[in-house]
Amino acid sequence: MTFDNQQFRQQFPLITTSDQCYFDSAATSQKPQAVIDVINEYYTSQNANVHRAAHKLSAVATAKFELARTNIGKFIGCHNSKEIIFTKGTTEAINLIAQTYGRANVKAHHNIVVSVSEHHANIVPWQQLCLATGAELRPIPLTEDHQLDLLAANELIDDNTAIVAIAHASNVTGVINPIGHLIKLAKEVGAVSVIDGAQTVAHLPIDVTALDCDFFAFSGHKMYGPTGIGVLYGKEGLLDAMPVWQCGGEMIKKVSFSGTTFNQLPFKFEPGTPNISGVLGLSAAVDFIKAQDNSAMHSYENELTSYLASELRKIEEITIIGDVSDKLSVISFIVEDEHPSDIATLLNQHNIAVRSGHHCAMPLMEHLNIDGTIRISLAPYNTLEEVDNLLEAIKKTLTFLI
Repeated sequence: MTFDNQQFRQQFPLITTSDQCYFDSAATSQKPQAVIDVINEYYTSQNANVHRAAHKLSAVATAKFELARTNIGKFIGCHNSKEIIFTKGTTEAINLIAQTYGRANVKAHHNIVVSVSEHHANIVPWQQLCLATGAELRPIPLTEDHQLDLLAANELIDDNTAIVAIAHASNVTGVINPIGHLIKLAKEVGAVSVIDGAQTVAHLPIDVTALDCDFFAFSGHKMYGPTGIGVLYGKEGLLDAMPVWQCGGEMIKKVSFSGTTFNQLPFKFEPGTPNISGVLGLSAAVDFIKAQDNSAMHSYENELTSYLASELRKIEEITIIGDVSDKLSVISFIVEDEHPSDIATLLNQHNIAVRSGHHCAMPLMEHLNIDGTIRISLAPYNTLEEVDNLLEAIKKTLTFLI
């Protein structure tokens, strides 16, 4: 079965009306009309708070909200809705783990293993936890082709490792990490595994049960959903034992000045009025993805990426970072003696939208001894014509600069 790029593309209002070729989907994907409609419908005909009233509007909103939780959970292979915690995004989800499980379990003799290629959101929370507890933060280095050094990982993950926190794929290079192997290494030493799935959830099938990871976090806005909504999956036993983090309404059972008792999962970690429209929009994004022929869609995406990479390799001035086969539809490159921001600014004058800089991965840039990269991230709504326009614009930009 073939993928109908034009039919897919027509479902994204901004894509069909903008004069820009949008190659920044790793930062945030565009939103299909189906997601926008669900959000509009909630605010125009269903707007009410959830869980806290007996009236009809609240009952409808609550039912849709909890159905969304179940739908989103099943999408990643979780069949226990208590294990799905709604957050603002991947960043908040990782901070939640660090401030609850981490504070309760990590001691001075422990270490936490990450990689040098992590997003800041999967470094700084652990760094702060180590400062507070006296634990050691250990980064896994990369091989020469910018993949995780598994031999080094085998040495770094030891009997004192408490947490292994790894991105499913690099947000800079798109390189897919061998998380199955790292989860196994964590289990062998009794450490918990935390997987940052922000980049992969829209591109790869996710099954947290098969992975047997302890925690998995992702954001809605990178998978055709709204901003400000994300998910933390955690095994029920771990979540149940973790202390509360933020406190307020809904996460309590009883409050008095003699003491407070807390609510059961998942509400224990969802204080205050939740992002109801965001949850409904994320569930609509899940439905949108499930309605596609994902195998054909990802094949199309990979074909575009392979074509772009092969053409970029022909340009002498360009060096691709992480030029390997097992990667997402992300290509980062550098041009020697040229600043990435200058190139991105000039590409914008050709109506080409890319991202430049350190991509919230400064330790990786330090590891590579570069200031930053130009990152091109593709999605199934991109076309071959747009890729050719991008290549032509890059050539014109380099001619101007060099």
